Amino acid sequence: MTGYNVKDEVTDKYSLRGRVFNKMREDILKGQYNQNEALKETQISKELGVSRTPVREAIRQLELEGLVTIIPNKGAFVTGINAKDIQDIFAIRCLIEGLAAKWAAEHINESQLEILDEILLLSEFHLEKGHVEQLYELDNKFHQIIYEASKSRILKHVLSDFHIYAQRVRLASLGFKERPKKSIEEHKAIVEALKMKDGEKAEKLTNLHIRNTSKNVFDHHLVDIQDKKN
Repeated sequence: MTGYNVKDEVTDKYSLRGRVFNKMREDILKGQYNQNEALKETQISKELGVSRTPVREAIRQLELEGLVTIIPNKGAFVTGINAKDIQDIFAIRCLIEGLAAKWAAEHINESQLEILDEILLLSEFHLEKGHVEQLYELDNKFHQIIYEASKSRILKHVLSDFHIYAQRVRLASLGFKERPKKSIEEHKAIVEALKMKDGEKAEKLTNLHIRNTSKNVFDHHLVDIQDKKN
């Protein structure tokens, strides 16, 4: 676990716990831990520069998300995300992601549409340069804007978590040149539907986009990336 320092601890323990939790969850989902690997509170607290309390609280929260299993008198162990989880995530996204776009078509504002247009332009630039990491970040931002525009706190929360849980395979899928180009084309079509306030079309195009992403993941057996770590 690297690249994180919270030595400038704030007095608000909940804010600190949130920062520790997000870092630990990110490391688990990125494969920094193997399945069933023990999470050692003392070691983690030392690495993050915090006391054991926020680490312990974060581990409990990770257990609620199903990413960690706590065994009495033994400790906490990484569960992580496996191939079946990824399959389930995409299956559910195929059913509800379009709903976010449909609702977004009703509520999206000009500022959000401008951001989406900017994302499309930057995506084409980074596609030409072959910048996979940047394409991944822009894809995240694209969907987050739509979630926010949907005006549904619950839907945004659920879909945002799904995006995080599947980040490794989503990033890997962008390594295949044909998929990023196609994905950008699909994003363009979705934005046009949003501009026209056509919720039905936005929903249909978004569900198709997720199905295509899912097909790319499983056609290339990218879930194996999860299984090698888990």
